[in-house]
Amino acid sequence: MAELNLSTGKSGGKHSIKRMPVRVDLTAMVDLAFLLITFFMITTTLQKPKALPVVMPVPGADGFVPETRTMSLCLGKHDQLVWYMGIPGKPLTPPKQIGYGRDLNTTIIEMAKQIFKASGKGLIVVVKPSEHSVYANLVETLDELRITNVPTYAIAKILPPDVELLKQRGIY
Repeated sequence: MAELNLSTGKSGGKHSIKRMPVRVDLTAMVDLAFLLITFFMITTTLQKPKALPVVMPVPGADGFVPETRTMSLCLGKHDQLVWYMGIPGKPLTPPKQIGYGRDLNTTIIEMAKQIFKASGKGLIVVVKPSEHSVYANLVETLDELRITNVPTYAIAKILPPDVELLKQRGIY
């Protein structure tokens, strides 16, 4: 048991008064301290969850997204991806295989500049992860889109023509 004992020092007067030592039981105080610590540990939020906003492309007046502004990123295995402008099956630019990081960053920036120069509008990116792509590559792609200030991007299901592109390059 915890206790607090005071000294029995003598006072400086003629008459000495005999004082009894005071005994204070601190067991309840220790219990209260642990109860408060436990309460604050349970009720405190350490880090608020962060959500990444994904903006879907807004269809044009005819219900379609303009293919001249649409860039498709098909994510494959071995940290590689294939990109092209246009729609699957009929790309406007020949599909090219690149890696992540600087290659992806410069490609997105160059295409965004070309699209803005030609149409005055922003680039639309459609990210298509394959079955063999890694989740970290999808997150890295979304980070690059965020860093390069791409206004509109979406995650879509990969289509058979896109799978064929990945298979031709050996990254499916």
